[in-house]
Amino acid sequence: MKTAPTCPRCGRAVHEPDLWSSAWRCDAHGPVTPLRAVRDPSPTSLEVVLDEAKVPVWLPWPLPDNWVITGFADVGEERTGTLAAAVALSGPAPLGGLGELVIVSEEPGIGLAARIARLDGPDPGNSFDRDPPAAKVRNDGHEIALWSLDGGPERAIYVGEAMAQWLWFIFSPADSGVLMCEIDAIHDLRDARDVGPFPTLPFGAPSPFLTESLKPAG
Repeated sequence: MKTAPTCPRCGRAVHEPDLWSSAWRCDAHGPVTPLRAVRDPSPTSLEVVLDEAKVPVWLPWPLPDNWVITGFADVGEERTGTLAAAVALSGPAPLGGLGELVIVSEEPGIGLAARIARLDGPDPGNSFDRDPPAAKVRNDGHEIALWSLDGGPERAIYVGEAMAQWLWFIFSPADSGVLMCEIDAIHDLRDARDVGPFPTLPFGAPSPFLTESLKPAG
């Protein structure tokens, strides 16, 4: 069954474009680009996301030890393509138990990552980068600076800019954020299809963190 589009910022049902407006509309946030779905972790779901992605679909590679891909989410519609893409990962947390990470690339103003991070959105704010960066990752020889935002005990949040889009790393629980030190490089999976064979990707069970974070409003 096809999932009904929702607001990426709050999960409310959205109104379709009509004769009076060409935009999808949320009763709380006005014109929005709709969240299409939270997708199961599988090669088929990844292909769906990649086919319409206008933003990078980021994956750390190599992954932290014993971590797997646990889901996807995408924001967009037929006219725009995908303007925000989330990749969920799960694995052993450094202090025990399950750790989760969602990496989001999105155009400014979408608000998907801020919702997952439980921040007022839609973007990280004008002064998020006033201090020195807390971490750095590399892509294709370029260094990407990331700044830490306060996510409380439940989340560790890092945000920066890459390819003119926001780049977010959202860890749960917060102590899983120490894994940021182990992530050296990220790859845009859109490019992986063009440059030759990419290592077989490990998929796991669907991410409860991604699903709960994007549960539609009641």
